[in-house]
Amino acid sequence: MAERIYFDHAATTPLDPRVREAMLPYLDESFGNPSSLHWAGREAHAAVDGARAEVADLIGARPSEIVFTGSGTEADNLALRGILEREGGHVIVSAFEHPAVIETCKYLATRGVQVTQLPIGSDGIVQPDSLVKALRPDTRLVSVMTANNVVGTIQPVTELARITKEHGALFHTDAVQAAGKLRLDVSHMNADLLSLSAHKFHGPKGLGALYVRAGVELTPIVFGGGQERGLRSATENVAGIAGFGRAASIAREEMSDETVRLVALRDRIVASVTETIPNAYFIGHPYLRLPGHLCLGFAGQEGEAVRLLLELDERGFAVSSGSACSSSHVGEPSYVLTSMGLDQIRARGSLRITLGRFTTANEVDEFLNVLPDAVGSLRTIASHAGFAVRA
Repeated sequence: MAERIYFDHAATTPLDPRVREAMLPYLDESFGNPSSLHWAGREAHAAVDGARAEVADLIGARPSEIVFTGSGTEADNLALRGILEREGGHVIVSAFEHPAVIETCKYLATRGVQVTQLPIGSDGIVQPDSLVKALRPDTRLVSVMTANNVVGTIQPVTELARITKEHGALFHTDAVQAAGKLRLDVSHMNADLLSLSAHKFHGPKGLGALYVRAGVELTPIVFGGGQERGLRSATENVAGIAGFGRAASIAREEMSDETVRLVALRDRIVASVTETIPNAYFIGHPYLRLPGHLCLGFAGQEGEAVRLLLELDERGFAVSSGSACSSSHVGEPSYVLTSMGLDQIRARGSLRITLGRFTTANEVDEFLNVLPDAVGSLRTIASHAGFAVRA
């Protein structure tokens, strides 16, 4: 096998060494429980408070508006269930939300909540007009992700939130993929609730956060000792939270330069694939997308997507056919892609390439040297690629 090269940063990112360094003291000598009143507890409590401020700074929030959770999935659950589970009502979500939102809505539907899914355009964008049409007098919450995890398209959440607030409902956005990659400001976005996950921007796994605008009342979904303002009871993961804070601080400081670099690498892939693989097509909007995110299809070879992944893996490249959260359903059509209008064959055949902080130009060049041959080794099966948006 060749040198291992990681191009699946939408699934998870490697821990930044600076984040690891920030975590180490709380895995060793500063081991206290933040709820304890003695010196060890005070040290831990100070670390949590410091990290809370760093995470708040990443999204333009106040520290008191950040609730730490065990994951982005839990943050989504707390947002939706915390608003809807007790009193019911109507919720609107996009048709290609992350399973953390889609599956929570399925659960809420069993509790009497009415769920409406907004359609997705062929370019992977939710149109604000569709939200205007979907709103009802009993709509209590609208949830649309900031950027899609499979195709990388960026949604007009500021406009969607404005429409929602004018209607008198609350607006939640799952910003798990966007945080650390896009400049986010919850006040400018008009967001009432916003979900984050540390491991998507070079922080530790097992840490999420929910921004809860001051004045928004949530019902807890985890009960116990009353930590995190009573919204997420459990002894805090101090080391992980310290790492989350450091990752947020690094992302905020380095985002502009990192974005420029990742867009250049992404465009290098686009130019090379367009030139060397005639049957390639790009899925989603050509430029309203995350900086290092590409989703490709190969006309006539979509049914060979799993074989392509295995071939690339054998050559040392880690890429994805879509969300890592649905790897147990590999080979099945992607509901994200079918929601955008792809047929059942094409919806099985995407290749997601996602770059990150430590991706190098040499790694991209190595990938581009291998990809045409790997695609050329696949069987051809009749399909139609007319839907796709070429970059």
